Amino acid sequence: MTRLIGVGLLVAFTLSPVVVDAQQSGMPRIGYLGAGGPRADNPNTMAFRQGLRDLGWVEGQTVAIEYRWAEGHPERRRSWVEPTS
Repeated sequence: MTRLIGVGLLVAFTLSPVVVDAQQSGMPRIGYLGAGGPRADNPNTMAFRQGLRDLGWVEGQTVAIEYRWAEGHPERRRSWVEPTS
C-alpha cells in the first residue's frame, strides 16, 4: 500500500508544471494517470487519495485531481507524459 502511495505521489510530482499553472489560477491541480478504468473501488486510486489526505490534501477542497485512464492501453499513458516539442 505504501508503495502505491509513493508511485501516486511520484506521478503528481512529475506533473508539477500542471500544479504550478493551477496555483496561479486558484486551487492546486494534480494529474493522476491510471492504467485501468475509472472505477470507484480501484485500490490504487483509493491509496492515492488516502496518501493525499494523510498529507492534508482533500480532493475538491484543497486540491483538484484530474484523472486520465489508459483503460488497458499503455500507449495512452506515454502520450500524456512525453514532451510535445
